Amino acid sequence: MLKPLGDRVLVEIVEEAEQKTAGGLYVPDTAKEKSQRGKVVAVGSGKTLDNGTKVAMEVKVGDTVYFAKYGGTEVSLEGKNYSLLSERDLLAIVE
Repeated sequence: MLKPLGDRVLVEIVEEAEQKTAGGLYVPDTAKEKSQRGKVVAVGSGKTLDNGTKVAMEVKVGDTVYFAKYGGTEVSLEGKNYSLLSERDLLAIVE
């Protein structure tokens, strides 16, 4: 498993359920946009400010989050898709 550095977060991408059009056709995976929702599986130690103090991360392992559409770097490990994101690319925590 990867251990993110600094203010980065490793998110397992949650695939959306199979989509069906009003006419009854199924939308293939190749025509879908990538999901912007995922589960946090690892977090870094936090951002270090110029004065040397650490800012704690707002998310924790197990949180379900929404993230920026074009943010992060996609990574594939052990057959699962992940996104390695900076904390600023996270938009919301699902409660």
